[in-house]
Amino acid sequence: MALSTALSNPQALSCFSSFPKTTKIIPFRRQLCVRAEADSSQKLTETKTKESTNDKPPPKKPPKPVYSMKKGQIVRVEREKYLDSVNYLSVGHPKYYKGLDYIYEDRGEVLDLRFFETGEYALVSWVGIPTSPAWLPTDMLIKSDKLNYERM
Repeated sequence: MALSTALSNPQALSCFSSFPKTTKIIPFRRQLCVRAEADSSQKLTETKTKESTNDKPPPKKPPKPVYSMKKGQIVRVEREKYLDSVNYLSVGHPKYYKGLDYIYEDRGEVLDLRFFETGEYALVSWVGIPTSPAWLPTDMLIKSDKLNYERM
């Protein structure tokens, strides 16, 4: 009840006097439409000026690397280069270990090629041998179309 008496009293409404009084009432939806049109035209002019200042060509892509082999190529490992390499020493086998003869004699297929910090490497998987593929440097691989051998 106290609120209704306060609103009917003109002195109580003096706290609302800081708000501007408008004589013309514009519907709320119309105000939104006018504002939206003004904002969209302003954005269009801003984008046009941005486009004109950024007339630089797009950055160039780095060239594709050129590999010495192709994926799917048949290879085998050169024995002397492999036995003198860090790859063989990291395995920990004694010199001329017979368990790795399949990489010198059997055919391996190149699954993937990559450039690492130490050079170009190929992921080689041996056909018919139940072992996991190995990353080997391409300089120790011998390319071959077909290997003729008899398996014992």
